[in-house]
Amino acid sequence: MDCYSLGDCADSRLVRIYNYLDGALTLEDIKEVKRHLEHCPECTEQYDLECIIRSVVRRSCQEHAPSQLKEKIMVRISQIRVESGH
Repeated sequence: MDCYSLGDCADSRLVRIYNYLDGALTLEDIKEVKRHLEHCPECTEQYDLECIIRSVVRRSCQEHAPSQLKEKIMVRISQIRVESGH
């Protein structure tokens, strides 16, 4: 299977991979993308990279700021309000 089975692979690769990862494809399209990924190293590389990026973003979004930081921010907001007369 060549890279053109999903259309112009170079142009549509990321869109198809994003849609695949987002669950925005039909069952038939999912099967087609899976088949394509099995035979296209370039698309598989893009897929793997996108999986890594999404994993890092997901992890980063789950981190919480230290409670001391929140306290410092709230104190500073109060100071600014007092200084500005609000």
